[in-house]
Amino acid sequence: MSMDIENSDSNQYLTFRLNGETYGVDILRVQEIKGWTELTNIPNTPEYVRGVLNLRGTVVPIIDMRARFKLEQIDYTPTTVVIVLSVKNNKGDYSLVGIVVDAVSDVMNVDVKEIKPTPDFGNGIETEFLNGLATINDEMVMLMDVDLLLKVDEIMPQAASENADGDTSE
Repeated sequence: MSMDIENSDSNQYLTFRLNGETYGVDILRVQEIKGWTELTNIPNTPEYVRGVLNLRGTVVPIIDMRARFKLEQIDYTPTTVVIVLSVKNNKGDYSLVGIVVDAVSDVMNVDVKEIKPTPDFGNGIETEFLNGLATINDEMVMLMDVDLLLKVDEIMPQAASENADGDTSE
């Protein structure tokens, strides 16, 4: 019994680990996965912006997801990676932004009918960046809305406008 992927209502997500939890981002937004490398620091940016890297001539701001979620900071390890994502800015253009995560897990198919809405946890807990929750192989996966989470225009307005070339594959 084979499943016809083209006729199914499922999306693929790249899953990654952060602080023992599993998150997913739409695979169509993933541009590249890189091992951790030193960055160029940029002054006067939010504390979760670790710096920028030059990716084939494009300045890419790098966000530390532990800092973004106010989690305990740990030393980067050989499994620490940067996932470079295509993120929509306020003008509707796409820019590249990298996120630092503990490790990349897998690419998983998620049936859209299996995505559950994010519960309201009350004041002080940010959930607007989640598209929903899905259970995959008995594990809860938080599906992220990268456009809301990363808000390119707030992270580095100048870099966002400079690397918006509209030439991303989505």
